Amino acid sequence: MPTENPTGKASARSKRTDALRNQQAVLTAAAEVFVTSGVDAPIRQIAARAGVGMATIYRHFPTRADLVTAVYRHQIEACAEAGPKLLASSESPFDALRQWIDLFVDFLVTKHGLADALQSDSDRFATLHTYFLDRLEPVSAQLLNAAVEAGDIRPGLQPYELMRGIGNLCVGRDDDPRYDPRRLIALLLQGLRQPPPT
Repeated sequence: MPTENPTGKASARSKRTDALRNQQAVLTAAAEVFVTSGVDAPIRQIAARAGVGMATIYRHFPTRADLVTAVYRHQIEACAEAGPKLLASSESPFDALRQWIDLFVDFLVTKHGLADALQSDSDRFATLHTYFLDRLEPVSAQLLNAAVEAGDIRPGLQPYELMRGIGNLCVGRDDDPRYDPRRLIALLLQGLRQPPPT
């Protein structure tokens, strides 16, 4: 009776680990390239930044739309995972909320270009938009609730309202170098602060 080859199993596991590492490197590199060069940036530029060959990118993402979609999902996940981590490590729930909003703004600025690239495939974009809300609205709620319970901010703001408001403040950033949405977002956060007891 033939015995299993433990070396073969280890080798297959190592290949899977390498493939996953390459895929993550490509997603990170693509997100960075998309911010600086747009979603139509040459694939070779992404491959060079990721330290992989172009064949590796096409093996994981056969079309540009596949890559753009994967980057979008990857960034949603990173933003979603950051919320609980910030809540656990920040000095206060308000500080966690402020830092998460900063990450959310970074995401929205990148997402703008990604959304444009996906306009030709409206069904795919609609699915991603639903995924975006399903993943990030609960994180926004968790951060808001913690800040309210700590007495850091006033109650009553809905998670969707916060996300939509920040999104609206980010509109136009690309077209006007004099406009910095972060200044208005800082004012929004200041307005949420609970007044000190008198």
